[in-house]
Amino acid sequence: MSHCHIDPAVASARYACENGGVNAPIPRWEPLSEPVLADQRGTCDRMRAACPVAESLRGVTLFRHADVVAAAADPATFSSAASEHRQVPNSLDPPEHVAFRAAIDRFFTPERMRALEPRVRGIAQEIVGALPRGTAVDAVTEIGYPLAVRAQADWLGWQGVEDELIAWMTENHAATRSDDRSRAAAVADAFDAIVFRQVQRRRQMGGAAPRDPTTELLSVTVNGALLRDADIVSILRNWTAGDLSSMAAAVGVVVCFLATHGDVQESLRGDPGNLAGAVDEMLRIDDPFLVSRRVTTAETRVGDYELEQGKRIYLNWTSANRDETVFGDPDAWRPEEHAAHNLVYGTGVHVCPGRPLATLELVVAVQTLLGMTARIELAGDAPLVRETYPLGGWRRVSVRLY
Repeated sequence: MSHCHIDPAVASARYACENGGVNAPIPRWEPLSEPVLADQRGTCDRMRAACPVAESLRGVTLFRHADVVAAAADPATFSSAASEHRQVPNSLDPPEHVAFRAAIDRFFTPERMRALEPRVRGIAQEIVGALPRGTAVDAVTEIGYPLAVRAQADWLGWQGVEDELIAWMTENHAATRSDDRSRAAAVADAFDAIVFRQVQRRRQMGGAAPRDPTTELLSVTVNGALLRDADIVSILRNWTAGDLSSMAAAVGVVVCFLATHGDVQESLRGDPGNLAGAVDEMLRIDDPFLVSRRVTTAETRVGDYELEQGKRIYLNWTSANRDETVFGDPDAWRPEEHAAHNLVYGTGVHVCPGRPLATLELVVAVQTLLGMTARIELAGDAPLVRETYPLGGWRRVSVRLY
């Protein structure tokens, strides 16, 4: 596909960056324009090479690894309170964030993940075992979606709502892409209703409620007080609404990488070694977790550019994870060498609390696919389809399992 239609915007950013000097206006771009959405990763590569920052009506995007890391490490200047609604823990800043993270992190300990692993493995084996061999299947919708939903429902004790969650994911994607705020709000309210029903069910059951993380949240205290229902729903929404789509996208990226890198696939079949590190490197190369939002609390600078107080900021993880000044060739497969600088799960105080669960699910998915097949390859008669904002990666990855 030709991307020459993007070149004028990139050239404009490069010209502004090279000729602006200190305190020059921030170069402009349109992150939700059709050409950008058609090639988000490629556009980020070109924008990063042209200039460290670019501005749209939505806010200022940071493209380079050093700037993204510096902003994420400075919550006093780059606040996470960038949403209209309270999101626990995503929109909280220290010291409030510290107390909530301490309460949340206990759900993702190594001991808990080890106890969960056999259940996730059983789910993965059922999904992969049911797939046809030698016939095209979509890794995102036929592996990623069911694995994310079933594993999450099993972990939280939400069995029986899997179909409802998959239907919600589809509508949420459509609402987000429509840029219709009323539709997006309705979809968000619908998900909150799903979550609140689970909370209310456990309150009504009292001591007979199942022993699962959803029930456990009802007795969690922060600063000596029980969590409010609104905060419980927010935590559960964070664990599900965002993670379901992200996990499905991540599965698509990993399966696509295996199918298009036969040497890596064969190497992992023979000696998987540090499979978690291998998966992280696949996601670094094609990070489906596009951006996180921040807002400046005071005037500050990024490179030669001045940001006023109250400016909306987007930390572009996909771009930062491909920064040539850190990784050299961004497509080079070097899991061990790149691990220390990999930003797939973020960095700073808001590094993803659910990383242990996401890693567990992805590692089990890869182990299961490699263990139950002899070969994974692209279905050449079905084109790959890229995902669009708010996710990256792939919307459709047609593969054949043998």
